[in-house]
Amino acid sequence: MKAASFKNARVLVVGDAMLDRYWIGEVERISPEAPVPIVKIDHEEERAGGAANVARNAAALGAHVTLLSVVGADEPGARLEVLLKREGVHPRLYRDRGIKTTVKLRVIAGRKQQLLRVDFETAPSHEVLASKLREFKEMLGDATVVILSDYGKGGLTHIVKMIGLARRAGKAVLVDPKGEDYSRYRGATLITPNQSEFRQVAGAWKNERDMTERAQKLRRKLDARALLVTRGAQGMTLFEDGKRLHVATEAREVSDVTGAGDTVIATLGVALGCGARLPDAVKLANRAAGIKVGKFGTAVVTPKELFGEK
Repeated sequence: MKAASFKNARVLVVGDAMLDRYWIGEVERISPEAPVPIVKIDHEEERAGGAANVARNAAALGAHVTLLSVVGADEPGARLEVLLKREGVHPRLYRDRGIKTTVKLRVIAGRKQQLLRVDFETAPSHEVLASKLREFKEMLGDATVVILSDYGKGGLTHIVKMIGLARRAGKAVLVDPKGEDYSRYRGATLITPNQSEFRQVAGAWKNERDMTERAQKLRRKLDARALLVTRGAQGMTLFEDGKRLHVATEAREVSDVTGAGDTVIATLGVALGCGARLPDAVKLANRAAGIKVGKFGTAVVTPKELFGEK
């Protein structure tokens, strides 16, 4: 597989888009008002987060990417659209005046230590979500792969219908899951829980054999082609019908795991969207994750980094 082939992938990302804000500075003293550090902020950063981070990761690899999501009719929503366009994503953002765009504000000391995270969020209205479903139907024809990024913020209320529509249209559907109810993901091509999320749904396992049995049982129950469990420092394990593939981690030095799951599913989507075999796509996604965790905050991986191209 070569980076040039990624341009053939047309990825439709749907889910909970959000804006990540970073206030970065140095801790110089403890507050006299309470036993908390005082951070003197010297600069701020903004990045696309949530499903928007999945979209920007796919675009950074060279794919044609469209993001369908709901945001507030507010400054963070407008700012998110600007950031997405700047990074080569085609945003289709519905503005809901009844909500605020989800914002995750992180206070960082010395670019490494996260001291505090503050979340601002409200669920989108049913009317706006219904409109998004209609547009989803129209956009399916142009996509080679669909990524549904569930952050549990309400943006994928119609995910059952979306999976059904996409599969009937012959599209591969990748789901980054959230919560304990995986029945809503039934029929997806590939579901990518992390190890903690998988344990929450399948229960604790005694050994690798037990894990495999639980994974295959869940895969069959959900009528999914495959289940990919991302396992942090242990790498990731792919479960298909009668098959198990474990890929060891390629992390060089772990700086920040924020957004690593977004990088994984984006790389999988782009690779599958241009015709790669699933095991090859998993190996590539594992390599991308190893590169991403060496970077601060939500970040993208480039083809040059992934393939070592000059």
